[in-house]
Amino acid sequence: MDWSREEVEAIVADYLHMLTLELAGQSYSKTAHRRALQSKLNGRSDGSIEFKHGNISAAMLTLGFPYIRGYQPRSNFQALLLAVLEEQVGARPSLDQAAMVAVQQPAMAPLQSDFSHVKAQAPIRQHRTAEAQSPLSFAGVKRDYLEREARNQSLGLAGEEFVLQYEHWRLNQLGQPKLADRVEHVSRTKGDGLGFDVLSYETDGRERFVEVKTTTFGKDTPFFVSRGELTLSSKAKDQFHLYRLFEFRKAPRLFALVGALEQHCSLDPVTYRASFN
Repeated sequence: MDWSREEVEAIVADYLHMLTLELAGQSYSKTAHRRALQSKLNGRSDGSIEFKHGNISAAMLTLGFPYIRGYQPRSNFQALLLAVLEEQVGARPSLDQAAMVAVQQPAMAPLQSDFSHVKAQAPIRQHRTAEAQSPLSFAGVKRDYLEREARNQSLGLAGEEFVLQYEHWRLNQLGQPKLADRVEHVSRTKGDGLGFDVLSYETDGRERFVEVKTTTFGKDTPFFVSRGELTLSSKAKDQFHLYRLFEFRKAPRLFALVGALEQHCSLDPVTYRASFN
């Protein structure tokens, strides 16, 4: 049964409240929020509510917002959901303030000696089959917070330094200390125009071109690529590795996309925004 406007408005308001608390670093109970919400949702089950939370996460990414940790984005959502989100996010200055602080905070790479639990599986690209959505004005959406985070130079540099540590560790673990010593932070030593940030190696000495994209948010958060990075991923597909770091401030993890990025992600032809939804 489709969700009514009243139900959608209730669950969106509660989701945005939790997201604002999370971005501000304040604790809250998802279970308590869900129990308080159920009386407004015509007897919806816990599973139905959790699934809707995933729909809201996907819709938030569409609007350029981060999503709540633990609510994995599910892209097949009602057009009504996106319309209600557009209405509500513009009426919440506290959400805007919390999001801006979160994406602009400086960052530093944590010192880490054991990277054995850092690697994760890449998200699986989803194919949307949602109902047709009418064009929206997005009048209430002030900023693309994900794009602003991508321009956070402190965060980007911290992610690259973390990957330098990881590549040293990886090659040493593979019994290649000499190659580990040759890993180079080329975006600093040679500039930003190469299409990758870190020069590393395979165990046979072949070069590995590592482009680093860092977010403090969840695994499914979209990222932005340049035309040069996109071109290199196709031309040097056996050497190009995009390392996506996520949950960077909490407990950094990463997944790798190897080769042509179009094979792994949906890419907006104008903004070069890469997503899995």
